[in-house]
Amino acid sequence: MDLVADMLLAQLQKDHSETLVVTRICPPMRRRLTRPQPEASHQSSNGRNRRSNLVEKLFNGDRVLNRFWDYPRLARSLKCEFDLFHVVDHSYGQLVHELPPERTVVTCHDLDTFECLLNPAPERRSVFFKQMMKRTLSGFRRAARVTCVSSATRDELLGYELIAPERAVVIANGVHPSCSPNPDPVYDLKAESLIGGSESHFDILHVGSNIPRKRIDILLKVFAKLRQRFPGARLLRVGGPLTAEQTAIARKLGLCESMLMLPRLDRDTLAAVYRRAALVLLPSQREGFGLPVVEAMACGTPVVASDLPVLREVGGEAAVFCETENVDTWAETVGQLLTERLEQPERWVERREAGLAHAAKFTWAESARKMANVYMSVLYSQQP
Repeated sequence: MDLVADMLLAQLQKDHSETLVVTRICPPMRRRLTRPQPEASHQSSNGRNRRSNLVEKLFNGDRVLNRFWDYPRLARSLKCEFDLFHVVDHSYGQLVHELPPERTVVTCHDLDTFECLLNPAPERRSVFFKQMMKRTLSGFRRAARVTCVSSATRDELLGYELIAPERAVVIANGVHPSCSPNPDPVYDLKAESLIGGSESHFDILHVGSNIPRKRIDILLKVFAKLRQRFPGARLLRVGGPLTAEQTAIARKLGLCESMLMLPRLDRDTLAAVYRRAALVLLPSQREGFGLPVVEAMACGTPVVASDLPVLREVGGEAAVFCETENVDTWAETVGQLLTERLEQPERWVERREAGLAHAAKFTWAESARKMANVYMSVLYSQQP
């Protein structure tokens, strides 16, 4: 969400400064319950886990206090200072209660935030959490316009009858300028120092968090089958460590020595890692947009993704799609593509060029242009 805010702000200031004066409001998080924690190197594993769980709970408490106390108070104090407000993350929809809703735009990235209300049976949450989400959803629904990052997200939003169709607009995300097939000596070297390796093996890359809908379990099972055919293959992950459950799967499949877990990277280093990968896999069960699809293609790296409407929308004909839970199909498809890379270089170049051409359609300049039109539409509707 920070990426969207950063890119929109920069592009609006660059291309629309004659009609719009844009100010970013991003208050620092106030910590009441937590402080930076020192390393606990002398504690037992159980002791570290207990401490980590406690810190996480307290940190979540800080987040709740900021989201539902500090930020609303700030919003109330600012509601007369601007002509229009844009809440760039739908999970802060509660702020619309404190702002003039007829002059507020909200960007909806997906409906995961509201899953416990829309599909309560599989999504078990506490009564307290559901009350928070009801407050967030009710504010979200009051916004004058909701911009959706994909048509699939808009369709889902309308399917639940959360927003009137005329108030929901599709504005796709763009690709960060760092995502390019062109070499960058500084960041390519940085990526090489992070991941090492050589041209004698394939690096399979996954970019994303470890939350359940990303289906890391499928990723690991596919990679295990792939290793049988390409024993030199490695799995790279950007987005933080695996969960305990995911680590157990990797250990059971004997993958721990062939995986490299990378932290969150700056944009230029991430682009360099994309360029070094043979393929990017995205086996998600649900997505609101699927930014790694177009980021990878913009860096010249082909993509295999779950066969979801949103990923077909974003990946177009340039990506390859597999049914999410069909591990055999994934392994066979990825294996065929790696073989193509080795044995049919001309076809591989065509695939790469198709991805580059498709990714070029997603620009932050176009996103900002459409967003500026939404802003002006909302403002004009308020004039007598």
